[in-house]
Amino acid sequence: MGLLDILLGRTKPVAPDLDRLFALPSAAVTLEAATGFTPTGRGAVCFATVEGAAFEQTHHEVQALLDADTDRTGPPVRLLRDEHGYSWLISHRSPDELSLLVNDLHAVNSAMEVNGFGPQLLCSLAGFADTDGRDTDGRDTDGRPLALVYLYKRGTFYPFAPLPRQEQRRDNALELQVKAVLEDDLRLEPDLSRWFPVWGAPGL
Repeated sequence: MGLLDILLGRTKPVAPDLDRLFALPSAAVTLEAATGFTPTGRGAVCFATVEGAAFEQTHHEVQALLDADTDRTGPPVRLLRDEHGYSWLISHRSPDELSLLVNDLHAVNSAMEVNGFGPQLLCSLAGFADTDGRDTDGRDTDGRPLALVYLYKRGTFYPFAPLPRQEQRRDNALELQVKAVLEDDLRLEPDLSRWFPVWGAPGL
């Protein structure tokens, strides 16, 4: 099964429910209290790239919509295409503005849907980092990354924790810990095979 099969949830489609993204700020409070991870203010929406004027116009309209926010902090919204050909629309907010970041992610997904590009939407993510500095074995973990990933076609979340300075290795124990911590806050993806690693994801 390929990346698109996993992210699109083709074996058992579920109607998207973008309002589930609004559960992230309360989940972040739970996450910080239990693990020390706090929002970085970075997030992104991933979608399959489509060639054509209508698609280009849509993503330019989305960028313009988000950048029109006069209270926006941080750099402008950016569009990147990764080495696999997927597109990422990246938003940066202040770390204490997770609610605004979630609004950005929701707006991108909604605009893509309204313009007929819902089938191209893959996932959204919000970035977090460890701030307590040590793990249970006393090792320095300051700045360790974590993402909460929302699968558009599944309507579920999962944690992704790449190990710093180790190429394409993830902290499975941390991911399972986060799952246990957030099971009452988010609708988590029960099928662990769908916890797809988003290596090098912008916004993480």
